[in-house]
Amino acid sequence: MKHFMHIGDVDVLPLVAQIHRQPELWNMHRERKDHPGTPHSQMDDIWIHHAESREEFERPHFAKWYPAYKELPAVRPLIFSSMARLEASHLGGVLITRVPPKGRIEAHIDRGWHPEFYNAKAYVVLKSNPQCVFRVEDERVVMAPGQVWTIDNTKEHDVINDGDTERMTLIICMRCE
Repeated sequence: MKHFMHIGDVDVLPLVAQIHRQPELWNMHRERKDHPGTPHSQMDDIWIHHAESREEFERPHFAKWYPAYKELPAVRPLIFSSMARLEASHLGGVLITRVPPKGRIEAHIDRGWHPEFYNAKAYVVLKSNPQCVFRVEDERVVMAPGQVWTIDNTKEHDVINDGDTERMTLIICMRCE
């Protein structure tokens, strides 16, 4: 595979349980979901570490910790073990995304300062199903809960969840030298 790399497996149950107990964390920040033309309109997210605004996201910045970081302590070892595994030097955006049954993230290419500077993107699969397919260009992968993958998000990608259960993923953007 040229666009996907499976980099390990982790225990995600503690984080999934913490998220389940705090549904109010979803969509507290709606910029990715609501801006015109977004490929993310059908998904929900929880911001862990992110820019202050869409404008800031598109220029050099240091991301800030959002309250969900304190509310979801099980996210910490997943973030920092992924950074250590990839020998990352900087942490960028960290989000938890949820694609509902029969939902999707439309095809898109991540462009701009953030995806170019934070050149490694890890996906920690929290929940999924066999009918949920992640595509990057001509490759498709069905990711299982607990798996950690990297992808090249500067190539066209999408997620189609044709299953009857939600797909939930922790996304960790990092800079690797």
